[in-house]
Amino acid sequence: MDAILKQLNDYRKVVIEMQKKLVSIPALAPESGGDGEHAKAEYIQSLLTEIGFDEIKQLDAPDDRVSQKSRPNILATMYGKQSAPTVWVMSHMDVVPAGDESLWESPPFELRVDGDKLVGRGVEDNHQGLLCGLLACKALRELDIKPKHTIGLAIVADEENGSRYGLQYLLNHHKDEFSKDDLIIVPDAGDPDGTTIEVAEKSILWLKFRVTGNSCHASTPAQGINAHRAAAHLVVALESLYEKFPDKDDKYDDPRSTFEATRIDSSTSAINTIPGEHVFYLDCRILPHMAINDILTEIKSIARDIKNAFGVDMDISSEQQEQAAPATAEDAPVVQALQRAIHDVKGKEASIIGIGGGTVASVFRKAGFPAAVWGTILDTCHQPNEAALISNILQDAQVLAHVFMQDDQ
Repeated sequence: MDAILKQLNDYRKVVIEMQKKLVSIPALAPESGGDGEHAKAEYIQSLLTEIGFDEIKQLDAPDDRVSQKSRPNILATMYGKQSAPTVWVMSHMDVVPAGDESLWESPPFELRVDGDKLVGRGVEDNHQGLLCGLLACKALRELDIKPKHTIGLAIVADEENGSRYGLQYLLNHHKDEFSKDDLIIVPDAGDPDGTTIEVAEKSILWLKFRVTGNSCHASTPAQGINAHRAAAHLVVALESLYEKFPDKDDKYDDPRSTFEATRIDSSTSAINTIPGEHVFYLDCRILPHMAINDILTEIKSIARDIKNAFGVDMDISSEQQEQAAPATAEDAPVVQALQRAIHDVKGKEASIIGIGGGTVASVFRKAGFPAAVWGTILDTCHQPNEAALISNILQDAQVLAHVFMQDDQ
């Protein structure tokens, strides 16, 4: 391990070179006006070949919206002393658009190096996750060290837009590439210290409420039914969900299920008009052991009371509804392996957490594959001036190398 850690510490220039090329290839989905990931996949294939992986597969998902008519997914394997289990590191090629480029201090698709910091679209999400696995394997090859267990790098498409052409496709059509005994690490989220291992995510329920009354002039409000007033009372009434579903789980930063009114769609621009329609949205993040249907039943009951009290019509529709995947067990081999590696490399104890958001690890978990999400990140994903630290990339590679070399998995 000492030789591997030292080798990885010498890869600063390698990180810059690889990030420079990766940033210059946007890999945007057609939903974002792009042509997919094929150009980036070609570059990654060249890196994998240069490093000397034992087996490289490209499994393409059909997609007529891009010029190549498909979206690439790469599985690269480096054989270990034992064939099973495989230690998988899953990353993704696609990135989100730059957004408002006036908010960037440098061109988003040109790498800027500022000391230890790299700036450019994709450097953190998810080039860092890609490179930490790639560099750990590069160090092993250059030192002629065979890992204890077989290593797999799964480098997928379409993570930013739902994974239909990425991990979902692989698990629907090539599920036998993975085993439920494998250790699956997803370095696509984390914290600045790299000491949290995410094993669970909340269920997601997004609801759209359309409240309909009767519009009239504001000087004669009795002639109409104010949809805005009814909606305001509904928003306040929905706060009772916190009392009706009080369960907590301290594994999460916010241990509760959360029920928050968010977006409002404007129905009128005139100050002197009683609105006949009001549309708003509710974002619910629900602890995994709770049933979404129980929450929906209570929400509909609350809405019915407001409807009757104010004489409005009420339509509730689901914008997104996803029951959480089963959590990865806190004593799963992948969690224990990461904890050991973080302790030995960083000298710190890793804690086990759940999150309110969603990651692609949930796709693995729903298919019955325990997966752990981990990384040392600045958390600038999707933001202008997205950034990653070279030191974080190299240390994350060291942690993964430690996992690859562990005996007791």
